[in-house]
Amino acid sequence: MHVENHNGIKSEKRYLLCNCSMTPTAKAAQPELPWIAEGEALPHASSAWGACTPAPGLLAAGNDLSAQRLIEAYSQGIFPWFSEGQPVLWWSPDPRMVLITEQFRLHRSLRQSLRRWTQAPGFQLCFDRDFGQVIRRCAACHRHGQKGTWIVPKMVEAYEALHRMGWAHSSEVWVENELVAGLYFVNLGGALFGESMFTTITDGSKMALASLVSVCLQHGIQVIDCQQNTPHLASLGAQEIPRSDFLNRIQQFIDRPGIDWKRQSLYWPALQSLKVCP
Repeated sequence: MHVENHNGIKSEKRYLLCNCSMTPTAKAAQPELPWIAEGEALPHASSAWGACTPAPGLLAAGNDLSAQRLIEAYSQGIFPWFSEGQPVLWWSPDPRMVLITEQFRLHRSLRQSLRRWTQAPGFQLCFDRDFGQVIRRCAACHRHGQKGTWIVPKMVEAYEALHRMGWAHSSEVWVENELVAGLYFVNLGGALFGESMFTTITDGSKMALASLVSVCLQHGIQVIDCQQNTPHLASLGAQEIPRSDFLNRIQQFIDRPGIDWKRQSLYWPALQSLKVCP
């Protein structure tokens, strides 16, 4: 799940080069970034820029952000991340931040919030009630240290198309028919990829995540992709694993049957199986 933007990018004929301040040595060592034309396959994730480059994890650039391209990308451990005015930038960082669902940290304060709110009139934890509102609220959410949003209109349009096809979904928190928190994600078979979250109440996005984790536990989804390492995700149990391990997990789970997300809600017994953290 993304929290900040990366360096600016400028285009060349066939390749893009990172537009950042570097020493002559770094400039000479900078790898080329392939431009992917419509209909052309994305490179393998292992060819992404490495740790010693200006933008570790950067893989390719292009203009195609169709639903078909997104499915191709996610099935190979690749995701889009770019700002207004940039081409579509494709990423696959190594290591990869993931949340192993059985290791989700159900902190005591979150457990108490869930118990309190689930007993409140008009409170609802659900999925796919209003995907469009969730992604737009995520785009509008102000994040500390971040200027603007990477969830640009082109991104919103693309993920709404993916949602209509049944591949993108939202975990939502409602109070008195008002959407107060949520997150959206991509689900391909048994592989699940988290994207972004927002909240207007204390523990709101954590409750949306806990609801998602409970469904994953109930249906045997073992890993939620978190993409990038952040202290917030780490506090909830997310950890870094080698990209090769992550790609193997995708291939292992992607062909499993999908989930009817509109029929899902919080599975308390699944959460109760987890160890409660301080």
